[in-house]
Amino acid sequence: MAELSPTDLQKALKGAEYPTDKKHLVERARENHADDKVVSRLNGLKRDRFDGPNEVQKAVFSE
Repeated sequence: MAELSPTDLQKALKGAEYPTDKKHLVERARENHADDKVVSRLNGLKRDRFDGPNEVQKAVFSE
């Protein structure tokens, strides 16, 4: 499986409104037809609340 890129994550979360929680990020990714690898990574995040896209990106790529 190819590694997740920041561009993949940005596309998956296009249109997301912040602050938000993990559940809504996963829903947004599915609505945007994101790959399973993106949805799985979001679903596995340890944090539940995010104030903006930078926090999401930091959590995704540092966990």
